[in-house]
Amino acid sequence: MKYLSRFLSAFFLALTLLTVVGCSSTPKHEGTGEYVDDTVLTSKVKAAILNEPGLSSAEINVETFKGVVQLSGFVLHKADISKADAVARSVPGVKSVKNDIRPK
Repeated sequence: MKYLSRFLSAFFLALTLLTVVGCSSTPKHEGTGEYVDDTVLTSKVKAAILNEPGLSSAEINVETFKGVVQLSGFVLHKADISKADAVARSVPGVKSVKNDIRPK
């Protein structure tokens, strides 16, 4: 009985450790918490672009990975590229912006 109790304790400890390690982040993969944070950050950037007069938010794509926002898509004017970049940088929590927006 004592052996079974030790075995079960060791098993659950190992299971807990595997679960924690499985949710941690690596340089190429986000952890669960980072994924949620990035999803919220993406939504905030999209909302900021939507609220900016003159920017067509339907043609600007926003993706976030570990706080780094990537903008892509097409705009009518070159000035809109800089405007979208500035709007994204103004959102709290954005570490940096990679701007891949191109003029039509």
